[in-house]
Parts: sequence; C-alpha cells; structure tokens
Amino acid sequence: MKAIIPVAGIGSRLRPHTHTQPKSLIPVAGKPILAHIVDSLIEVGINEYVFIIGYLGDKIEQYISTTYPDIRSFFVVQTDGKGTGHAIWLAQDLLKDNEPVFIVFGDTIIQADLKQIATSTKSLLGVKKVNDPREFGVAEIDDSGLIQRLVEKPNIPKSNQALVGIYKICETKQLKQALNYNIENSILTRGEYQLTDALMHMIKTGIKMYAYDVDGWFDCGKKDILLETNAILLKGKEYVRAVSSDYESTIIVDPVYIGKHSKISNSIIGPNVSIGDNVIVDYSIIRNSIIGPHSHLDNANLVNSVIGNDASLHGISLSLNLGDNTEINFG
Repeated sequence: MKAIIPVAGIGSRLRPHTHTQPKSLIPVAGKPILAHIVDSLIEVGINEYVFIIGYLGDKIEQYISTTYPDIRSFFVVQTDGKGTGHAIWLAQDLLKDNEPVFIVFGDTIIQADLKQIATSTKSLLGVKKVNDPREFGVAEIDDSGLIQRLVEKPNIPKSNQALVGIYKICETKQLKQALNYNIENSILTRGEYQLTDALMHMIKTGIKMYAYDVDGWFDCGKKDILLETNAILLKGKEYVRAVSSDYESTIIVDPVYIGKHSKISNSIIGPNVSIGDNVIVDYSIIRNSIIGPHSHLDNANLVNSVIGNDASLHGISLSLNLGDNTEINFG
C-alpha cells in the first residue's frame, strides 16, 4: 500500500519561517512535522510514498532522501496551488487500481490507531469534532458511522465532524475516476479542486466510506497551534527529556527536548521547549518555545516563540516568530 502526502503548500500562516523552509519541515517536539507523519506510517508497514511537492520542494526531496533512504519515494511536482484534489490527481499514474491508498496531509499530525486504519477492508476518513467546522471539510455521518455527505468549508455546516486530513481509500480506481471527472468538468470549491468533492462524487456513485474518530489532531498551520502541539507531544512517552545535570549551571523544567551536540549553559529552559541540534544557549530563559537547529541565543528571555534555523539572537525579552538565517542584536 502506498501513502500519498501532499506537501506543496506555501504555508503563508507560518511566515517568516516558510520564506526559507517548507511548512512540513518546521520542527516540533524534536523533529520536522513531516517526520512525525512518515515515522508513524513506517510503523504500520507502509514503505512506498508519493510526495506532492511544490514551493521549496527540493528541500523536502533532499530531506526524505537523506533521512529515509530505505523507503521507496516518488516526488510529483504541483506547480500551481489548485487544491488537494488536483494534487492527488497528479499522482494517479503511480496508483494501482486494485491497491488501497493512504492519503495524509503533510502539515497535520494525527494521533490514532493507524494499524487499525491500515488493515481495515473499509474506506475510512479520519474525523474529529470541532467548535467551528466552517474552515474544514465536514462529514455528515449516520448512526452506523457511514458517511452520507461531505462538504468542503460549508457556510452553514450541518455537522461538527471535521475531516482531519487522513484517508484510507480502498477503491483506488474509483478515486481516480472521480478526480478525473471533477477536473474534466471544472468542479471547484473556492476556486480549487478539492479532495472532499472527489470523495463526495464517489459516495454519490455508491462507494461506502466510514468515519474514523482520531484521538488527537494537530493542524500545524499557525504559530500558536504549532507551540500547543509541541507542548502536547513533549509529554508523550516516546520523547527523551533533557535533564539539568547534562548542562552547565542550567535548570531544566520538564518537559524539554534538546537535540544532539547542543550546548546549554547558565540558563533556565522549560517547560514545553524543543531545541534542535547544534544549538548554543547561554544566560537565557526559554519557555514554551521551539528553537531551530544551529541557532545561537545569548541573554535571551523568550516565551511562546518560534526561532528558525541558523538564527542568532542576543539580549531580548519578547515573544517572537523569527525566521531562518536571521540575526537580531539588542545588546
């Protein structure tokens, strides 16, 4: 079974970071968003992947090729932002008619029993109740879990069950037919070809799809959600927490993740802090923040901040959203 992961979006809500880094490669809880997705799929036995790349796609291709040399990877370029349906349509030649497919959006971290989803003989769409479903694809579901209707970003939602960006489709041939039908007939929602519309076309032709309630859903498209996701994941059992004794004159307030070869001294770190590899921190206080690899912080007092790769920061007490290769000196 293949997994398709669309990662072509420009990530405008996470600027300035996405000026130089694809959204899916922004770190959270010690590794890029995309790594959380791929690692979870590898655990359930998926070893073939199709990545739909676009903006800064060469960085994604390089990261996957370097980090996951043992998986079979294909890269398809989406040059225009024509929607998720168009992204999957571009990959159709790589999909076998009789082979189920996993589709996972590349900016979303899901907590769910992926093994149960992968081994199911039914087509399953991940859902989660939300307070305001107008910004999501919405599923209308009967008492048996069978999906009756799918609507992309409805103005007046008839359900609060949002599609969370994970799909197991068994009827791959019909999926390709539905995508082709929508594109040939210019069926767009909000100016784009939506995967939701293609799946609804399949339902209209008699294909049965069922809702699957996920345990956790983190749509990492905004700074605040990124930091919230970081804090939640750091509390998980799989994360190795940093301890004060490993760092000179430093207090660690759990949970904190610190990457390889990072030097932390004379500082208070935590809670809810993720620090990348090869970072230098001295005489600083950092709380509820993400610090990218190869950054240097000195006399900094940070809270609710995201600091990009290779950033240099000296002498500040603010909440920041600082992109890659940035240098600010308040000294």
